[in-house]
Amino acid sequence: MTSVLDAPLTGRLLVASPDLLDPNFRRAVVLVVEHSADGALGVVLDRPIPELDAIDVLPEWIGFVVEPRVLFDGGPVQQDGAIGIGRLQHPCVEPTPWGVPIDHRLVRVDLSAPGDRARGALSGLRIYAGYAGWSAGQLDAEIARGDWFVVDAEPGDPWRDGCADLWREVLERQDGRLALFARFPDDPSAN
Repeated sequence: MTSVLDAPLTGRLLVASPDLLDPNFRRAVVLVVEHSADGALGVVLDRPIPELDAIDVLPEWIGFVVEPRVLFDGGPVQQDGAIGIGRLQHPCVEPTPWGVPIDHRLVRVDLSAPGDRARGALSGLRIYAGYAGWSAGQLDAEIARGDWFVVDAEPGDPWRDGCADLWREVLERQDGRLALFARFPDDPSAN
């Protein structure tokens, strides 16, 4: 069996299959931020928390935060911490004093660094409370079980203003059978 580690998933999307009923990930779209033999880390892109304003949490980074300027529920792990995902103004794959590249256009921002260090390099930022995490081999097993569809991310995916339909839209743009899952009913028993 081929492992997903044969092609690291950093920068790609995990789209929850309709059968994944865990409330933390039901119909979720997860951006994989880091993936190695030691495990994986990602953030759920489509769960804004409207009552939590980003300026209240990290005011020094607010000049970079894109609309809506709220926190996002990044996943069930360490929800008392924050992860920043930044959009780079210019392609880059080298680490900076304030971030680690995810791909040539995205960077995981070190929110403990002074925000002014990123001036001129970032053109957008989203802040996530918590993250999704997998230990070594766990994500491989979940993908093999059919819990997740692995698809390529498009540049606009992390920056959607209205992200309620992101799950459906990401599936609709896929080829073949995978696109059919976009029309899967919320409650199959009501079909």
